[in-house]
Amino acid sequence: MQIPILREDESMIVCVKPAGVLSERGGLPELLEAQCGGRVWPVHRLDRDVGGLMVYARTREAAAALSALIAAQRVEKEYLAVVCGRPERDSAELHDLLYHDAARGKSYVVQRERKGVKKASLDYRLLETVETEEGTLSLLRIRLHTGRSHQIRVQFASRRLPLVGDARYGSRIRGDIALFACALRFPDPAEGTLREYAALPPETWPWTLFGLHNT
Repeated sequence: MQIPILREDESMIVCVKPAGVLSERGGLPELLEAQCGGRVWPVHRLDRDVGGLMVYARTREAAAALSALIAAQRVEKEYLAVVCGRPERDSAELHDLLYHDAARGKSYVVQRERKGVKKASLDYRLLETVETEEGTLSLLRIRLHTGRSHQIRVQFASRRLPLVGDARYGSRIRGDIALFACALRFPDPAEGTLREYAALPPETWPWTLFGLHNT
C-alpha cells in the first residue's frame, strides 16, 4: 500500500491515512517505515475507520516537540463529515461532557462531571445538504477544540445526526464512516513558521454527492 505523503523531511512526515488502517503501532507507522525508511513515531491518532491527514515524527526529539504542541492545543485539526439529517443551525459550537467506556469501545454524552468524564467542544459549518434515497444528508466542516475519543461521532449522534456509515452511533446507512481529516495546521517546531496542509476525501459515495471534487 502506497501512502500519500505531503511532506517528508528529517524530522517529520505529513501523510494521508487511508480509512481502515490503524494509526498507531501495528499499522501506519510500519507502512511509513517501509515506504520512507527509518523509525516513525506516532504523536496523535485517528480512529481506524477514519481517513485523513496525520503527522508523524521521525526522531524522538521531534516526537517530544510535536506532542508538546498537541498538549498545548496548538495543532489545529479540521474534518469533513456527512451526517444523516440537517442541523438546526447552519453553524454552531457544540459543548458536551463525554465519558469513554474503554471496555465497550464507545463514548457517551453525560449530564454531570464525575471520574472519567471530560469536556468536549467543537464548531461546525454546514456546507451543503442533499436529498437522497437514504434521506437528507448534510456535509459539514468541523473544527475540533478538544480531542476526545470518538468526539465528532458521539457529539453529532447525540443530536440525532449520526455520521453516515457509523452504525456504532446510530446510523442506519451501511458503509464506511463518512469522516475525513481534511486540514492540519501547526507551527514548525524547528522554524516556528505556520505549516498548513489540506486534503480531500476519496471520490467515493457519499462524498461524491457534494461538490468537493469539482474543479
